[in-house]
Amino acid sequence: MRWSNLALDAPPPADALPLVIPGARARTFDSPGFAGMTFYEIQARSIISRVPAASRMPFEYTVNPYRGCSHACRYCVAGDTPVLMADGRTKPLAEIRVGDRVCGTVRRGRYRRYVATTVLAHWQTVKPAHRVTLRDGTELITSGDHRFLTERGWKHVTGTDRGAGRRPHLTTSNKLIGTGAFAEPPKESRDYRLGYLCGVIRGDGTLGTYRYPRRNGRPWTMHTVRLALVDHEALDRTSRYLTELGVHLYRFAFTRDIANRRDADAIRSNRRSDVELISRLVEWPTEPTQDWQRGFLAGIFDAEGHAGQVTRIPNTDHDILDAIEAALDTIGVGYVREAADRDGCRNVRLVGGLAARLRFIHAVGPAIARKCTIAGAALKSDAALEVVSITPLGIDLPMYDITTGTGDFIANGVVSHNCFARNTHTYLDLDAGHDFDTKVVVKVNASQVLRRELSAPQWTGSHIAMGTNVDCYQRAEGRYGLMRGIIAALRDAANPFSILTKGTLITRDIDLLRQAAQVASVGVSFSVGFVDPAVWRSVEPGTPSPRRRLDAVRRFVDAGFDVHVLMAPILPGLTDTDESIDATVAAIAAAGAAGVSPLTLHLRPGARQWYATWLARTHPHLVEQYRSLYGRGSYAPKVYQREISARVAIAARRHGVGQASMSRHRRIDAAPQPGHTDSQVQAEQLRLL
Repeated sequence: MRWSNLALDAPPPADALPLVIPGARARTFDSPGFAGMTFYEIQARSIISRVPAASRMPFEYTVNPYRGCSHACRYCVAGDTPVLMADGRTKPLAEIRVGDRVCGTVRRGRYRRYVATTVLAHWQTVKPAHRVTLRDGTELITSGDHRFLTERGWKHVTGTDRGAGRRPHLTTSNKLIGTGAFAEPPKESRDYRLGYLCGVIRGDGTLGTYRYPRRNGRPWTMHTVRLALVDHEALDRTSRYLTELGVHLYRFAFTRDIANRRDADAIRSNRRSDVELISRLVEWPTEPTQDWQRGFLAGIFDAEGHAGQVTRIPNTDHDILDAIEAALDTIGVGYVREAADRDGCRNVRLVGGLAARLRFIHAVGPAIARKCTIAGAALKSDAALEVVSITPLGIDLPMYDITTGTGDFIANGVVSHNCFARNTHTYLDLDAGHDFDTKVVVKVNASQVLRRELSAPQWTGSHIAMGTNVDCYQRAEGRYGLMRGIIAALRDAANPFSILTKGTLITRDIDLLRQAAQVASVGVSFSVGFVDPAVWRSVEPGTPSPRRRLDAVRRFVDAGFDVHVLMAPILPGLTDTDESIDATVAAIAAAGAAGVSPLTLHLRPGARQWYATWLARTHPHLVEQYRSLYGRGSYAPKVYQREISARVAIAARRHGVGQASMSRHRRIDAAPQPGHTDSQVQAEQLRLL
């Protein structure tokens, strides 16, 4: 979801606040439960989100009507900031999506190196904006809490040297790590397309009219244009450009099953009119525009270029070599023309290291991805990335952030720290009180968009999981009531779904959930990690108490649902004792739950720091135990997890509650068949967590 092009049809009410997010209506409420909170009401373009295959989640789709920003980012960057993708190209941060592959970094030996990593989460918020300016002219619009990698380690944009705001922060004595600002990508204008065709066809194509003698003495004339490449991206682009210009082509397999050679396809035309048209299209222009030169470089690089430790373009034609050098001068990339080899071939080799290679790739936009990737390259650069100024802009702006597998990403040429993911906090259930302290985005048209997407021809009726990322029954639901429309839409489409919540507001919708369960599989699950009231007040302030959640479980059981409980999180040293596990499982059994699934606390980056601070303040005697358990990663050792699961299973058998998949859900008949009760209706299995 992006903030642009979002607007409400109805005029804002009198109590609406001035817009901070473009297209959104900001509101506050006087009730004590919403003190200090701002709600940004927006019109969402889409509501069904696909879960990336790399995720640990075994469901494919989810719906989230709310985005509470403190669930997600404390460190954010402006949405138009270019991010380096795994294929060497760039994409604005606002357009990054979960599952995308971007460049991160890892330390290997003496150097930190670029590697491909997956985006695990993406979100938006609104923050006071700052401009960070570097000596080479690189500018970054970011929040004060964002962190960048410097020659002295990770540092926040702003901070103080003493007091409550004390933290490592940027000063004008720091230098950031990276290559510096990325070049602007080319525009796919007509001149760019003509330049590309000139480069790729002159570089690796066959074009002309050929005359061959026949036995009867009459000449045979053949008109032909052919381009054969092993990389389909360049062939696809060439074919598209030529087709748009009126050329008729056919595609065929050029080489197959030849030892030590990759398969190649080719495009071809033998029509005289096509050959004559292409000959005119690839003529040298009298005064090439900058767009034409960028396209020419992209085409000749796709046709003949080599990328690796050294980036070079070989050719024997002096006109082509001259055109390459003139175009490189235009985009500001250094080069040398190497001496000819014994075949008369010369290389135009780029100079300036990785920074020059990236500038070339971004400025000209080659089609072939393998020639653009920089994976494995070391973070070495002579770019002048010293901090010149850090200027508060005095306004709040939409900010975006991502979570990646490496914990960082490359923002406009410098290494940027990513933030802990929204879903990490949902699993940990640690900051539900803090989640309502700042801003919450509300997709006010969620049900209408969902109806549209459920009725789309391409939608196949897949299971939709809700509450797995942001609790859809958080306090804001009491004000906005979005879930009733969402459930009604799923009911009318007979689409299977499941809900996981730690809220009790879900009991308001029992009637709709029963109606939906009569036409599709519906799963209802609650998160109850422990029943100790002291631990609840300390760890989960602001959420309904465990006892109230178990009362809600009982109400759903009485309504005919097989309700499952995710016993999470189980906190080492706090709620993992035999007494705590037994008391919790006994309470779950007494509520009538059909199953219980334990989940031991895991601590991902960001959430780890939050929890460690809380633990040191409230339970300092447990710090060493947690270092032992979580010193090597986000998850407790498997032997510990298996022990917890076994102890929960024993307690479940003792108290008569079956340990089953938390997401097992069922359809509820409108009227039970004679001799059967609702609880005897056969249940379907679908794992939620």
